[in-house]
Amino acid sequence: MAALDVADRAYVLESGKVKLSGKTADLRKNDEITKAYLGH
Repeated sequence: MAALDVADRAYVLESGKVKLSGKTADLRKNDEITKAYLGH
């Protein structure tokens, strides 16, 4: 995802509320997050 390449932090919204947040590098390392929210 291109936005993660240029951002330092990311927020995952679910039903209008912040479900997850953190450094993009940390979120990319989590396989469960990438499968559920990033489609990998």
